[in-house]
Amino acid sequence: MDTAHSGWQPPLIWRAAQLLARALVGAVARLEVTGEVPTSLRRGPLVLAANHISPFDPVVLAAACRAVGVAPRIMATGGLFRAPLVGTAMRRAGHIRVDRGTAAAGRALDDAATAVGRGSVILVYPEGRIGLDPGLWPERGKTGTARLALHCDAPVIPVAQWGSHEVVPYRAPEGLLRGIARSMLRRPVVRVRFGAPVDLTDLTRGTPGAALRATDRIIDAITDTLVPLRLDEPDRPRHVDPGRPLDGSRAHRRRAPG
Repeated sequence: MDTAHSGWQPPLIWRAAQLLARALVGAVARLEVTGEVPTSLRRGPLVLAANHISPFDPVVLAAACRAVGVAPRIMATGGLFRAPLVGTAMRRAGHIRVDRGTAAAGRALDDAATAVGRGSVILVYPEGRIGLDPGLWPERGKTGTARLALHCDAPVIPVAQWGSHEVVPYRAPEGLLRGIARSMLRRPVVRVRFGAPVDLTDLTRGTPGAALRATDRIIDAITDTLVPLRLDEPDRPRHVDPGRPLDGSRAHRRRAPG
């Protein structure tokens, strides 16, 4: 991969959106960001791999990335791009459309690989959906994030977040106003932690099983990064969203230490 690039330059509209995201999060919650992205990686190429627990996650992560000096391009569901105003803003900001469950889904990975190869920071959700694990722990991941990292030989930094599920309900926009009003009164703490890069150096693209092993390591790393954020909620979240279905079929089994 060519490393003699200057990195992707985030458009003004995206930098402004990150500032707006910080204001929005501050209006409904208390944001705590820990960990860091090494200075040498902030301009890319880099893959940020985050857990997904709420429709509010993109706003929280945009604000948190601003706090650590990163302006990632986000791989986001195609529904956002079809929205009249939001879709236009997403395209102009350089984000990458993912039409899950369609023949075009593979194109998103190609677009992301091209972006990373040119020096972008890409933010992805390896689980592929808002998690439905009963304990809200990261689910078994899809291999797309691992394949992207191995294809581009790009570092992967796990990003764990906790608390956004208390702000916006799973079935938003149903219950959205009620959730925001409650959060403005209670001001829950929303925590984001950037972990250490995931070691994938012994895995080679195209080797049988490499993408699966890399995926497990990435999900393990996100889980390990999440643990300190929810020490007082180790099993189940205190906040119960009655509109969130529970599905334990994609529970992730963490590897044994060592």
